[in-house]
Amino acid sequence: EHEGERSVGRWTQRLVLFLRAMAMISMIKGLYHWAQVCGIGFGEVVPFETRSIAWQTATVFFAVIDLVAAVGLWLAAAWGAVIWLTAVASMLAVEIFFPQVFGGGWLTGVLEGSLLVVYLWLALKSAQEHPQ
Repeated sequence: EHEGERSVGRWTQRLVLFLRAMAMISMIKGLYHWAQVCGIGFGEVVPFETRSIAWQTATVFFAVIDLVAAVGLWLAAAWGAVIWLTAVASMLAVEIFFPQVFGGGWLTGVLEGSLLVVYLWLALKSAQEHPQ
């Protein structure tokens, strides 16, 4: 280790790996939402313009925010985590409070909530490695 280089702790490495995994998932989710906007899919695809305004709005919102979050997460930038947390909280809110928009998938809510808990736990452990 050279002078001036900071050592990266084990928990920080795990946090960065988690952020990169979430970046890949966010990229897939964003592309999925854009596929819905563009009418690309398998089987019978319901045209975007025939969906409800609430569905259209939520779909475009997640198409944009998931891709922006993916870039920030991959870079392990603080703003990426903030955008991702906003996307997760927004998806949880839509699934819980507006189930008519995407169908109220409880599985989506459980997965998003679990990922949020894992992120918070890893961020806490990483912060404990580097006391200020």
